[in-house]
Amino acid sequence: MRALYSAVLYMLAPWVFVRLAWRSLRAPEYRRRWPERLALYSAAAPRAQGCIWVHAVSVGEVQAAIPLVRALLQRHPGTPVLITTTTPTGSARVRALFAEHVLHIYAPYDLPGAVRRFLARFQPRLAVIMETEIWPNLFAGCRARGIPVLVANARLSARSAAGYARVGRLTRATLADITVLAAQGTRDARRFRALGMDPERIRVTGSIKFELRLPASLREQAEVLRGMLGRDRPIWIAASTHEGEDEQVLDALARLHRALPDALLVLVPRHPERFARVAALCRKRGFETVTRSEGRPCERSTQVYVGDTLGELPLMYAACDVGFVGGSLVPTGGHNPLEPAALGLAILTGPQVFNFQEITDMLVEVGAARTVSDSAALADTLEALLRDANAREAMGQKGRRLVEANRGALKRLLGIVDEAGVRLEN
Repeated sequence: MRALYSAVLYMLAPWVFVRLAWRSLRAPEYRRRWPERLALYSAAAPRAQGCIWVHAVSVGEVQAAIPLVRALLQRHPGTPVLITTTTPTGSARVRALFAEHVLHIYAPYDLPGAVRRFLARFQPRLAVIMETEIWPNLFAGCRARGIPVLVANARLSARSAAGYARVGRLTRATLADITVLAAQGTRDARRFRALGMDPERIRVTGSIKFELRLPASLREQAEVLRGMLGRDRPIWIAASTHEGEDEQVLDALARLHRALPDALLVLVPRHPERFARVAALCRKRGFETVTRSEGRPCERSTQVYVGDTLGELPLMYAACDVGFVGGSLVPTGGHNPLEPAALGLAILTGPQVFNFQEITDMLVEVGAARTVSDSAALADTLEALLRDANAREAMGQKGRRLVEANRGALKRLLGIVDEAGVRLEN
């Protein structure tokens, strides 16, 4: 079955590079470093034989991996850490966070030759794969070389589980190559078991995203940003929005302005290649718009502030009164609501949260978050919360308490690393 899978991948490979080229028209970084994706390295490329390898697809997974990577660097200072990503934004985030403290390249595509070259060059002692990356050739290659594979912070939505079930034989064989799978929650663990994962290799650790530690300086920086946005006006953020969602958010803003005409929206698109288009959309819809990259404060007449920079989402959350977590009014599956929860922000989300269902349910259950069905419901709920500081504060405190109560996943995850029997020399 894996041979057929590999043959299909080889046939599709040219089209993958065509897609990279197409994406590079909007995000030029996609046209760079292509050889890395095939594990074809220059003489200047990093070498890190015997490394701890952490794979995090993009920005969200990199953010989730922060506490784990920091702990590994501290516990094993003599062992190099290699972080691979798939997207340019993930790559930029790794470099911004860890600089020279880790090595970084793009992950190889799951082609047998690329996998072979990658593993031969780096010979990792341990592979830590963040969240939901399941690659048949890569995992089989690790098992053949005796490299333990830990899938950390693993999550599996019902939709993804149904997709894997359609290729059940290949999925079962791939799951058998995993040494330990650390699931975020009981639902995730149950879905992996249903796909054929050995229950003895599954642990429920909770989400490492609860381990988020925000820098002490963030509040001071947020105060400065709030001064630029406007201290005496209601401000809400729509974070990590997607194509087709920005329009709904702007519909909600137009409706909200009937009741609160001075409300300011901080709009942060998920992907940087969409920054300019979203700003143009705001202006086309008649909203007076300022972008973060302009570096100028908002006037009283400013209605939308577009966050078109990387790595500043926590700062923007901290400067606002209410946070809407995007990717949830379109069938993307939502994004991490724990960041605004840790900041004590009242949280709103749409109904499409299958990527973070368990965490969202926890937040809703304790009263830290509310679900809205559409732009009208978003506007109405925003109006109620922006008028009621006490309700916002109560929701924020419940979110903070939930985050604090659920810390501990990192400790459990590090215990699994030790349990795997990996000898990491200092």
